[in-house]
Amino acid sequence: MIYSDYTLTSPLSDLDHATAPLLAVTILWHPDPARIGEQFVGGTGSDTIELNRYAPLFMRPGSEGLPLGHGGISRQPLRLVRDAHDTLTLALPASSMVVEVGGRVVKDAVRLTAAQVAEGQVLTLGRAVVLCLHWMDRLPKHNPVPGLHGVGSASIGVRDQLRMVAPSGLPVLLLGETGTGKEIAARAIHALSSRAAAPLVTVNMAALGEATAAAELFGVEAGAHAGEPAARDGVFAQADRATLFLDEIGNAPAAVQPMLLRVLEGGDYRPVGAAQDRRSSARVVAASDQDLEAAVFNQALLHRLEGFVIRMPPLRTRREDIGVLIVDLLGQQEGNAGLPAALVAELACWDWPGNVRQLSHVLQRAVLMLGEGVVPTLDDLVRTQRQPPEEAPAPPAPRGEAADAAPRRRPSALSDGDVLDAMAAHDWNIQAAAQALRISRPSLYKLLEDHPVIRRAETIPENDIARAMEACGGDVERCAATLKTPAEALRRRWRLLRPG
Repeated sequence: MIYSDYTLTSPLSDLDHATAPLLAVTILWHPDPARIGEQFVGGTGSDTIELNRYAPLFMRPGSEGLPLGHGGISRQPLRLVRDAHDTLTLALPASSMVVEVGGRVVKDAVRLTAAQVAEGQVLTLGRAVVLCLHWMDRLPKHNPVPGLHGVGSASIGVRDQLRMVAPSGLPVLLLGETGTGKEIAARAIHALSSRAAAPLVTVNMAALGEATAAAELFGVEAGAHAGEPAARDGVFAQADRATLFLDEIGNAPAAVQPMLLRVLEGGDYRPVGAAQDRRSSARVVAASDQDLEAAVFNQALLHRLEGFVIRMPPLRTRREDIGVLIVDLLGQQEGNAGLPAALVAELACWDWPGNVRQLSHVLQRAVLMLGEGVVPTLDDLVRTQRQPPEEAPAPPAPRGEAADAAPRRRPSALSDGDVLDAMAAHDWNIQAAAQALRISRPSLYKLLEDHPVIRRAETIPENDIARAMEACGGDVERCAATLKTPAEALRRRWRLLRPG
């Protein structure tokens, strides 16, 4: 057991529950953006949840509950059956609603182990609403912290810890992978503390050279170096009565680590070239993406920094937060556009090695493409930066028995009949047909353009579309099958022809 297990962080971050976890269903994406992040939280034992258009009720803490409500969701229930071993079985509804697990269409019941549910399972209903099935070890609560968004247990727990430690004045060590929001957490600690009116002083320890680190941290006495005619304060002096954030503390030069230990223990430090000590009351918050116990790092300094340890969870362990993060990140961008549900499902299934920072960059690219009228896939936004699309690995398999690990196919190996059959079998949805054919969506677009039977929606006369829509009762998928054109493009064309 590591040293930090004995710090004040333990009661909140490592809860040891005597009972089973709560089964939660979180809305990752919904045609009504205000619904994103709402949750239904079930019980802890064997139970069956019936999920349809009218039940159960999804809510935020302190608000009234509402059903999913969307017309694309069946009135017949999809049953989530939990047994005594926390295995979850998804029994499909007796309806034509398309159900996807992990971004792939499923036709039969899906069985998920407790461990698979713990990873977060992405469930798409009617190609319109994206949900996440996951466990929770605490009830939802409203505990806002500036800049830190999330509705799952991990996010709630981190915010609880930040709110608890911020007023205490203890040194805080933030641990986590790159991009998990350690700097945002440091700013939140400062903003929630009694020092909020003072500045937050930040220094990147990895940017300090061996020769200049002591001067940058503790200052320089006048005349200590050639070219230093006047005294210069270091960051500990600048952060007196304020908060000092030492980012990438694992990269602190070895020579200054004992000096850091001294100032943390008693507040005393000595500027370079000075004859007397000075004092600083700076409150230190440090962060690292390294295993500081395994690294060549001053262990006594580590123990001083571990006054309170907060571990920032990676994004892949909190898929239930993807929806609210997307809403927040898109809200920060100019000209943002709504994302297709299929893309959100792909984003939620991705493991995000760069965490929230990488998600932010990917969303920026997605907004640019959507602004040009191009609907991107995850392949367009992530994988194709590394290798050509047809050589890229298949998307991550869904976390359950619906997984299909078949390799990609070459578009040139597909006949016109293969393409037509796949489109017809998947309600003329390009993403679903591409997955069934095991090719990328851009490759399927090229095959559709050259197809002798399948039509481009923008070339179909308006009167033909109007007659087909009337005959199909406004059902876009049925109309797409009648006209032999992709449903997404037809829906966009119909909205232009019949605005409002």
